Amino acid sequence: MSFKNFLDELKKGLPALNYILSSSEPFLHAEAIALIRKQVPAAEQDFNYQVFDLLGSRDSAIPFDHILDILNTVPFFSGHKFVIVENVQKLLKKDQKKLAAYLENPSPSATLILTHAGAVKKDLKEMLKGLKQIPLDIREGEIPAWLHAKARARGIEFSDAAAEFLVGTVGTDLGLLSSEIEKCGLLGKTRIEQEDIAEIIEGRRTYNAFALIDAIRARDAELAFRIYRVLKETEEPYSLLGALNWQYGRFFAEKDSPKDRTYYRNVFRELSRADKEIKSSGTPYPMELLLVRLLQLSRRR
Repeated sequence: MSFKNFLDELKKGLPALNYILSSSEPFLHAEAIALIRKQVPAAEQDFNYQVFDLLGSRDSAIPFDHILDILNTVPFFSGHKFVIVENVQKLLKKDQKKLAAYLENPSPSATLILTHAGAVKKDLKEMLKGLKQIPLDIREGEIPAWLHAKARARGIEFSDAAAEFLVGTVGTDLGLLSSEIEKCGLLGKTRIEQEDIAEIIEGRRTYNAFALIDAIRARDAELAFRIYRVLKETEEPYSLLGALNWQYGRFFAEKDSPKDRTYYRNVFRELSRADKEIKSSGTPYPMELLLVRLLQLSRRR
């Protein structure tokens, strides 16, 4: 996992003098920057820790020479200085040359961290030699491992079922997952189980996604739509769709007969179809149509 490589480097105290962190996910840049800040003693942060964002109108007006001057200035308290320049993909050509010159003879008492949105282009990579590059992006299959590590850093442990349920219901947006982990940290528990996640996500409503599935399996259309009318007032379509996917996935894993497996494959086809319809916004009432299709499949079993 690429973000793990960054964490490993952090444990070493960021020994290189110059880094470039690349990611297509702004959340991971923010996460990395927050962790770097913790490397600087609180009493020194006002002096030995500075962040400049080349994307912002205020900081983009700061001459790049000024940032280089800060890097070359002796740190306060005889400490070590950390200078972060965000969105370096916006760096002007003339300033890229100035940065390249600095990297040939960097200050030994300062660590420069550049963040880059997306993959670093070959020409920029070649120009800015002397930078240690760490891609931060996390592949979808690595998210559960990231989630467990994030939870442990928060002082809590997720069971595998809880982690699987959270990703299945919330989705793969790292910012949303991080927010849910923070909520779990407020429960006062050291170990989080699936029912704890369900309590947070579903709240204390009369109905939840599991009650909806039970109504579909019972072929009770009236109850299914009554439950859905309650859920749609507070539940986002993707969250509800994720819960349906997760629960049907559990049912599928428990079935071995060809007839059952064919049924659940048809269910997943309809769930995928609804996902595409929601994303395209080209079909009115995609969730309602999904319920009709799932009820029809249930009746044909």
